[in-house]
Amino acid sequence: MVKKKQVIEAEIQEVQFPNKGIAVVDDKKIVIKNTLKGQKIKARITKKKGKKIEAKVIELIEKAPYEGEAVCKHFGKCGGCSYQTLSYEQQLDLKSNQVQKLLADAGITGFKYEGIETSPSDYEYRNKMEFTFGDEYKDGPLELGMHRRGRFYEIVTVDDCKIVHPDFVTILTTFLNYFREKQVPYYRKMSHKGFLRHLVVRKAVKTNEYLINLVTTTQINFDFTEFIQVLRDLKLEGEIKGFLHTLNDQLADAVISDETRLIYGQDYITEEILGLRFKITAFSFFQTNSLGAEKLYSIVREYAGTTKDKVIYDLYSGTGTIGQIMAPIAKEVVGIEIVEEAVEAANENAKLNGLDNCKFIAGDVLKKIDELKQKPDIIVLDPPRSGIHPKAIQKIINYGCNDIIYVSCNPKALAEDLKVFVEAGYVVDKVKCMDMFPQTVHVETVTVLYRGDS
Repeated sequence: MVKKKQVIEAEIQEVQFPNKGIAVVDDKKIVIKNTLKGQKIKARITKKKGKKIEAKVIELIEKAPYEGEAVCKHFGKCGGCSYQTLSYEQQLDLKSNQVQKLLADAGITGFKYEGIETSPSDYEYRNKMEFTFGDEYKDGPLELGMHRRGRFYEIVTVDDCKIVHPDFVTILTTFLNYFREKQVPYYRKMSHKGFLRHLVVRKAVKTNEYLINLVTTTQINFDFTEFIQVLRDLKLEGEIKGFLHTLNDQLADAVISDETRLIYGQDYITEEILGLRFKITAFSFFQTNSLGAEKLYSIVREYAGTTKDKVIYDLYSGTGTIGQIMAPIAKEVVGIEIVEEAVEAANENAKLNGLDNCKFIAGDVLKKIDELKQKPDIIVLDPPRSGIHPKAIQKIINYGCNDIIYVSCNPKALAEDLKVFVEAGYVVDKVKCMDMFPQTVHVETVTVLYRGDS
């Protein structure tokens, strides 16, 4: 009989998306995250409620036969890059199979599955990182990096991170060494005292520009004059175009702005995607893999077919990348996005690209969709990880639009949403995966739907 807190030894039988390993002990199915099929592990039971049993790995006894060595020294400690011991081809196969199984389990059948596209780079591809200040152990020295896997309070300084350009590491270590030397305290989540919270670094790959945003509380009135010169003197392959200071006194452990100040330079960088230019600000949504985004948006454009003289709704539009890529021969593109700063950037981007047939609206898709009275010819959906709000799906269905393209960063949510579309008379035509996140458990999926009676 499996009990809570019991330590077990088991072999992982299968892995369900995104990272849920399944083992069987005493005829009981146990979910053990961050594992791979074939691994032999020691784990502690953390949750037992009815038939639902979960455990946490405390030791890897034996690797899976097909695993290799990780290239990053932080592997296992850092919460990212779970698939680094797999070859890239194995990673692609695993993700592709997981997506197909999720769709099959949801009863989504009869579509043409067009495989998985590779990322142009499987390392050094990320264009944005949110680093956290803290310590690795109680009262230890200041650290800056990622949360230790499974630990809320412990931070691992990722000065060997392989999924970003080396410039990111140079910037990270510069901030860390400077604030260590000045003995500036980090913000402690329990006492709510301290100054340093997060460091957000963004890169525009095509223009080689960096935007840096330091997030702190208001508890110290820090003079950045000396540090500005430190940043200016950095030897980087790219160029720091702007340094921002975001003030955040809220309790949530997230990058939130009560106020954002420009310390030097400009408050944006400019990226190029498929011949168009996009202004990216501190809080804009933009795909974290710029070269992968070109492939992703090429798939969307191909799946949309001819957009000549068509009205396109780009819902959950971010900085308007998809809408603008489809706009040049469309009649009109209307985008909705909840982040106001992203909408401002999207409208500026449209002007920057000479597109006068694009309009982006700030607000929640659920509410703002009521303001769009014209029936669209194509709807493009690119919702957050949670998927589409159930009421918003019904409103989208009510348009009776013939063609819908659904871009998803969470195939689990995608499968649930597709069930609703299918029940409403839509047919899933084609599905293609795009690996935007090599070395990690995540994958992007593009799906084409059409009305069954069209």
